[in-house]
Amino acid sequence: MRSTVSGYSALSKAHKFSAAGLVTAAGAAALTFALVPQAQAADAHSVGVKPVSLSAQEFGVTQDADLAKAADAAAGQAQVKAAAAVKAEAKAKADAAAKAKADRERASRSEARKPMKPAAKPAAKPAPAKPAAKPAPVKKAYADNLDGWINESLDILRAKGIPASYDGIKRNIMRESTGNPRAINDWDVNAVNGVPSKGLLQIIDPTFKAYHVEGTSWDIYNPVANITASCNYAADKYGSMDNVNSAY
Repeated sequence: MRSTVSGYSALSKAHKFSAAGLVTAAGAAALTFALVPQAQAADAHSVGVKPVSLSAQEFGVTQDADLAKAADAAAGQAQVKAAAAVKAEAKAKADAAAKAKADRERASRSEARKPMKPAAKPAAKPAPAKPAAKPAPVKKAYADNLDGWINESLDILRAKGIPASYDGIKRNIMRESTGNPRAINDWDVNAVNGVPSKGLLQIIDPTFKAYHVEGTSWDIYNPVANITASCNYAADKYGSMDNVNSAY
């Protein structure tokens, strides 16, 4: 158990050792001074040197002040180090930000120097659908007789705009050849002149060739070609085969 004297602070172990040293040093100084001659003692007094003597209380206060100063110095150094660390961290962040910015700018410049890709061509428009091919017209069938020959000739005459009628054609055929496509007149004036009348409507070769209708046969004995060329001639000379009632 440790007790303290009123007016004095408790001394630590370090304080005790320091005080003991101080007492020893003071004793040694006193002994030395006692051994010095009178003259030397007078000299010592003449320069104002006084021996220092500290009480235990004063010594403790001095030690506490020194320790406080040391603690303050250590705290100050810690603050300086902390401030330096904060500054270094801030500088590192600033350097990293500057580097990142420089990298972005360099990448941007590099991207700007790249050649531009050509614009993609618009997709080709699909070709318009071709209209469905019209079916080939079915060729009309005609009977291979006088009725069929007249009707086929009439269809050709209508397509060419040449006037004629079924009755007018048949009437003249019956008078000229009685319906025989191979009929030939070898006794009239045309025959005498070497150009006999031929076919259903008894037409001579020069007239047949002059009034031949495109799309028909060039054979004067062909019944459809003979009828069509004869009607074309009659339309030119008489207005229509319907207007012919005798040799023409």
